[in-house]
Amino acid sequence: MLKKVTPLFLVAAVAACSSPLERRQANGGEDYVQAEQAPMLKIPEGLKAPPYNKEFEVPNLGPKANSALVGKNLDIRPPLQVLPMAEGTHVEEGSDNIKIVVESIDNSVDLKQEIFTNLDGFFAKQGISIRNRDFDKGSIETDWIENTEVLESSLWGSDKEYLLRQRYRFDVETRPHGRTANIVIHLVEHQEFYDGKEQDVLLSSEDKQRYTIDMLNSSIAYMSVKREQAIQANRLKQTLGINVDLVTPEEGAAYWSAKAPYKQVWDRLRIVLPEMGFEIADMDSAKGLYFIKFTDNSGFWSSLWNDKQLALKEGSYRILLEDGDSPEETKILLRDGEDQPLSNDVVTNVYQSLSNLMKEERKLR
Repeated sequence: MLKKVTPLFLVAAVAACSSPLERRQANGGEDYVQAEQAPMLKIPEGLKAPPYNKEFEVPNLGPKANSALVGKNLDIRPPLQVLPMAEGTHVEEGSDNIKIVVESIDNSVDLKQEIFTNLDGFFAKQGISIRNRDFDKGSIETDWIENTEVLESSLWGSDKEYLLRQRYRFDVETRPHGRTANIVIHLVEHQEFYDGKEQDVLLSSEDKQRYTIDMLNSSIAYMSVKREQAIQANRLKQTLGINVDLVTPEEGAAYWSAKAPYKQVWDRLRIVLPEMGFEIADMDSAKGLYFIKFTDNSGFWSSLWNDKQLALKEGSYRILLEDGDSPEETKILLRDGEDQPLSNDVVTNVYQSLSNLMKEERKLR
């Protein structure tokens, strides 16, 4: 069957006729492989030796160098670099592998689940099928990933194609504290075909590293986009107002119920408390404690609350956060400096000032 082509296609076909093996080899002859080193000049006795320029001096091979990597066996391609582009990631290079260290950017999100979700999304976007997925063991093994390239295009027959087939395994290891995890990638299987015939290819360690780094960079680039989206979503969430209700139970002290997760309420109080006239002397996020001091400033409150002042004496107080009845609710308790509940009248008086500032929407910074 005669194919319809354009001159541009013919030029592209000629340019694309080199095989993947030829692209890793230097162009030109290999006469340098047979070159012998010229002996040093013999200087007659009584004469000075001329100065030698060592700019182009070839160093001796090291003990670990492979002397067979010359001529067509020498891969001239520059090495690939691992690019930990995602927020909270960096590289650790070992003797046997290269791994990406991923740090948690949100304590409310399970890090291992986040990594698996991002990897699942990456595979789905790339159209990569999964052969085995074991969350408990922290392992995802792909099915065959195929890349086809036309090396010889024929006007009258079928094209000759180069087919690369590979399978990878991603291992995710989470540290016991859950704030850090490692991602290591392995090339499980590798096959190459030309014109339908499998090629006998023996991959070197450098070849395997090149393939795995390329795949690792692609997956981390996807994670980078998703983490940036999560960061922006959290920033936007922090700007939204939080509704706070006053709860006065029949038994026990009154408290405030904020309609937001614990961390969001904690972060918002860090902004709101100084605006209410409190000085944050210390805080302990693990215990949900703010140690605050109050100084009466009637002029400040007059301008904000139409002459309404907080019914608080100057001194030290505590703000205690506790989990509510649901993940989207957080209890806020106001205590004195000795960690004793204040009267319901005081909690009720302070409530309106706190509620107004908590539900106020903020600009995204």
